[in-house]
Amino acid sequence: MDTKCRLPFGQISDTLFRIQPPFSVVLATLLYCAEFVSASVLCSMYHKTDDTIWLGFTIAFMLVPAILIQMALTFFHRDLGRDRPLVLFLHLLLLGPVIRCLEALMVYYKAGKKEEPYVTISRKIGLKKGHNMPMEWEIGHSERKLAAHRNAFKRTALIQAFLGSTPQLTLQLYATIQEKYVLYTRLTLMVITLVSITYGALVCTVLAIQIRYDNYKVRLRPGAYICMIVWRGLEIATRITSLVLFSTALTHWVIAVGLVNLLFFFILPWAEFWARKGTLPENVENNFSKLGTTVVLCMFTLLYACINVFCWSAVQLDLAHRELIEKKQRWDRLAAYYSARFAENCLLISLWYIYKSDFYEYVCAPLLVVQLVVCYGLAVLFMLLFYQFFHPCKRLFKYNVHDCLHCVCLKGRGGGRRPGEPPNSCSTNATMVLAPDITSQLADRETDILDTMDAA
Repeated sequence: MDTKCRLPFGQISDTLFRIQPPFSVVLATLLYCAEFVSASVLCSMYHKTDDTIWLGFTIAFMLVPAILIQMALTFFHRDLGRDRPLVLFLHLLLLGPVIRCLEALMVYYKAGKKEEPYVTISRKIGLKKGHNMPMEWEIGHSERKLAAHRNAFKRTALIQAFLGSTPQLTLQLYATIQEKYVLYTRLTLMVITLVSITYGALVCTVLAIQIRYDNYKVRLRPGAYICMIVWRGLEIATRITSLVLFSTALTHWVIAVGLVNLLFFFILPWAEFWARKGTLPENVENNFSKLGTTVVLCMFTLLYACINVFCWSAVQLDLAHRELIEKKQRWDRLAAYYSARFAENCLLISLWYIYKSDFYEYVCAPLLVVQLVVCYGLAVLFMLLFYQFFHPCKRLFKYNVHDCLHCVCLKGRGGGRRPGEPPNSCSTNATMVLAPDITSQLADRETDILDTMDAA
């Protein structure tokens, strides 16, 4: 099926936008299967060597996210009220992502074979060569089904990454250090989980951009993906390494550190919700009571907290909002998060360096400390480079990262302003906002936009 792009005055252009292959669906399914299989093989090895502690935790971190993914897929596709016994049976066998991926591939290969009526019309603004080009195109049944599959798998990728892969990677790295030798099966699982976590963090970043700029056609260049991969990979790797090293020196204290982080990010959205005296949204699910809505919001908040324990979630929750996401970018909160996380990582590494065991005498501990600090600094640097040069909507920013840093430097020097000169126009609290002329255009456009994501 082809979708025709329409220009502002109703003219139909010759440019055709074909349905994009469901790469995100296939990638999420491959990561799910690879992690499940490698964890199963590792569990069999732990069983043969009678490592009951590693075996129990590995099974838990393998099964819990798998069960949650099955529940999430049935919830997103609303299969409980439909007559699909085979699909539900495969979900019971933890093979739900596989059958969903096959369904998405079948929809893709059947698309365009025959003419079909469109379901709705999507209107967005394209940013090309410095111009804003309003576009509209017809959304057919096939494209709508693929969009539903993409959206469902993006959510399950977050569950897999931050409720399964992050604790699994932390556990296996800790086991490797404690046993003082490397198993190739365990190393394979660690690599797969790191890829899964990085992919989940990329999904968080892209979803945050699409939610904030839902009136625009968001397209990411390859350079943006490379920058985000380096940013997220370094951030997650240094965070997990810092926690694991600290746990090898002060084992019981790492539980307190994890619980404090988790409870803080879990309670923060609810505290803001109660402070604003908000009411629970009514569109989470039509058949849900207030208790059911509260349970779903608690699960959503738990996922949000787990993400923030290991990396920046890129979104802020607003439990009273219809979409549960605060669209306003809180740059002050972003700066506070990375500053606090950098200080916490440095503290954990310093405590490990003080209380480390004799095993680390064979490792150059000062060099390892410097490497972790530098790697986290590089992660922050690549994040700033992404917002300065590779953000798909950077031309909508009134001020960029360079302006913010310039204002901070001038403020540190006493303002850098002569008497009688107007004050600096940039603010260190919110450095990137939509330009006034763009926001006025968006205010005049009230359209029913289908939530799609072409780049994943």
